[in-house]
Amino acid sequence: MSIQWQKVRAIFDGCIANNRCDQLVVFAMLITLAAPIWAVDLQEVKFSSLPGQQIEIQLALSAPIPEPQTFATESPARIAMDLPGVTSRLASKSVPIGLGAVHSLVAVESGGRTRVVLNLTDPVPYQVSTQGNQVIIKVGEQRQPVPSAPVAGQSARAQTPNAQNPETPAWTQPARVRQGPHAAPEVRDISFRRGPTGEGRVMIKLPSPQTRVAVRQEGMHLLVDLYQTSLPQQLYRRLDVVDFATPVTMVESRPKGQNVEVEVQTQGDYDYMAYQTEDLFTLEIRALTPAEKEELARKKVVYEGERLSLNFQDIPVRSVLQILADFTDMNLVASDTVQGNITLRLKNVPWDQALDIILKAKGLAMRQDGNVMRIAPAQELAAQEQLEMESMQKIEELAPLRTEFIQVNYAKAADIAAVLLGSGRGNGGGAQTARRRNTQAQGAGGMDQVAAAAGIPDRGILSLRGSITVDERTNTLIVQDTLAALEAVRRAVKLLDVAVRQVMIESRVVIASNNFARDLGVKFGISGSAGKFGSNEILIGGGQSGGIAPSDYDSGPFGLNTGGTRYNSTLAGADGNASLITNLPAVSPSGSIDFLIGKVGSYLVQLELSAMQREGRGEIISSPRVVTADKHKATIKVGTEIPYQQQTGQGNTNVSFKEAVLQLDVTPQITPDDRIIMDLEINKDNPDWSRSVLGTPPIDTRSIKTNVLVDNGETVVLGGVFEREKTFNKEQVPWLGDMPVLGRLFKKEARNDQNTELLIFVTPKILKTDLIEKR
Repeated sequence: MSIQWQKVRAIFDGCIANNRCDQLVVFAMLITLAAPIWAVDLQEVKFSSLPGQQIEIQLALSAPIPEPQTFATESPARIAMDLPGVTSRLASKSVPIGLGAVHSLVAVESGGRTRVVLNLTDPVPYQVSTQGNQVIIKVGEQRQPVPSAPVAGQSARAQTPNAQNPETPAWTQPARVRQGPHAAPEVRDISFRRGPTGEGRVMIKLPSPQTRVAVRQEGMHLLVDLYQTSLPQQLYRRLDVVDFATPVTMVESRPKGQNVEVEVQTQGDYDYMAYQTEDLFTLEIRALTPAEKEELARKKVVYEGERLSLNFQDIPVRSVLQILADFTDMNLVASDTVQGNITLRLKNVPWDQALDIILKAKGLAMRQDGNVMRIAPAQELAAQEQLEMESMQKIEELAPLRTEFIQVNYAKAADIAAVLLGSGRGNGGGAQTARRRNTQAQGAGGMDQVAAAAGIPDRGILSLRGSITVDERTNTLIVQDTLAALEAVRRAVKLLDVAVRQVMIESRVVIASNNFARDLGVKFGISGSAGKFGSNEILIGGGQSGGIAPSDYDSGPFGLNTGGTRYNSTLAGADGNASLITNLPAVSPSGSIDFLIGKVGSYLVQLELSAMQREGRGEIISSPRVVTADKHKATIKVGTEIPYQQQTGQGNTNVSFKEAVLQLDVTPQITPDDRIIMDLEINKDNPDWSRSVLGTPPIDTRSIKTNVLVDNGETVVLGGVFEREKTFNKEQVPWLGDMPVLGRLFKKEARNDQNTELLIFVTPKILKTDLIEKR
């Protein structure tokens, strides 16, 4: 298969050089001859140590392949290579190595290729070569000088691995280019993008995936070196990217000898990561989070001394220490046990860092008292300090006791005493005494948290002989202890006895309602004559449910029934019952229209139309407010108690009460940045007297329980419930109610549309008082 690949390569190079072969023929020949290459498996990984701290890693394949594409990064230190057409048959993606600078090997298959990545502890030179069915990687060889650029008038050929030179170092290979006026391939593009989480991305389009890239950090600058490349004129530029709101402020690209250098200027604390996909190299810079900044500051040792350089071979340690003392103008006391020689070469480092390096190298330690440095072996200093502590303990046991009265202003004296005695110790009662070794007292609740923030240890700050007496009447601490312990007690009380910040919580419970109802009904009846009238026989009038007196119409325009008697117009039959054909009136009508027509001595027809329409809008606003101290629960409750009868075990009844209240329970916590965390529970009860049973109404309850983080003075909507009830009812006489027009006499319709919405608003505000501002 290696012979076939060499044939393909020779044919392709010949066609390009002579410019006589058709491109389609060349492509077909390449595909035909190179097809077997795509069925190659990565079977095994072997590694061994070579002389000179060099590591050799062998990738065993099922068939030969061309030289793989390789690239390296310095941060993190990695060597990566792509094996096109290779399938990984390894049992695990990760292979631990742990030799020299090589930590592990990772093989990942994707997109018809396998990428092999060597994770390094430090950037080191490497060589890549192919021998038969193996790809050999040698890591740790000393770097060789890069060949200089060809002089004008001379010709230079790019070095390529061949049979006579199979192990040309990967880092010394110039990029493969055609012969022409350019000495190196050009960088195709340099751009900047802002990531979705605020990170800055410098994206470099490399001439080829084999281009070697190195990243190094110098203060607030990141430098990207693109080896054996050139920069086109249009990419000689400086990109001002301050407005992108990323840690990157400027990106500048420039040529540097036979390479290209891209300088990235940054601001603030940041972290960066470099990665490459095909020929696209990406440098990603992101800002550190507050937690990462704190962790970095905790781990970082800051050296602020004046810089100096030291270069000595086998010099006595005492002499080096004397040089540092003279350089810093400080006094030096070295123990007689400080012996031995040291060889060092330090260039432009702070003197305190140089001293730290020398002490660690020789197992020494330093204690500084003013401008005097005392240096001795670490074990010797530790033994001396242990003796000093034992002596101080004996002195403390014999030191005289003093008594001091400490007034507590804002906190409870018993709570302060519990903290001073240690976690879980305190006092209750009027004037009680607790000694340091006594454990009768009880905890002080939230004061323990304040003590932890102030750095007071759980074991307390009193000595073993110390005691505290609490006078609750005057809120005073009576402390008896040594002078040193009393000083510590005074400092602790000053930290703990402060005015607690307060929060006002305003809540609004809004219940908005909107309703609409319409009802239309009809009564229709017929009856016979109940009496005889005078000369007039036709009567027109109203009053369905009452009596009609014809004499009432003497003054009317028609002059009807001038001599008649009262006519009973009630819709009733001979048996006295209502003679209604249709009885579908509106429920609780707002009004009605009555109509009566009949012939005396014959029959009477009566009609009554009733209708009702109702619209309503309502809004109920409940606004409880409460003020409480930081981390203290507050409750406000207003409402009524509804009495109801409850049966006892003896068959008797007694009266019990059920609360129907508006209640707000809140526990605020003020954060260091003046925001407020609230544990909230809001309950709104409303008795519905319209649906009462035996005089006891049901209770409509609306409640919410949550935990929220809110800015000071900000209003937050905790929740909302929207309810809509829409109904349509129709009653009618079968068939008759479906008739057009006249069907309205035989049916009744009712429509109802009711909307109800519940919203709960909460606004916390930190109260600013003179007592708190004086803290």
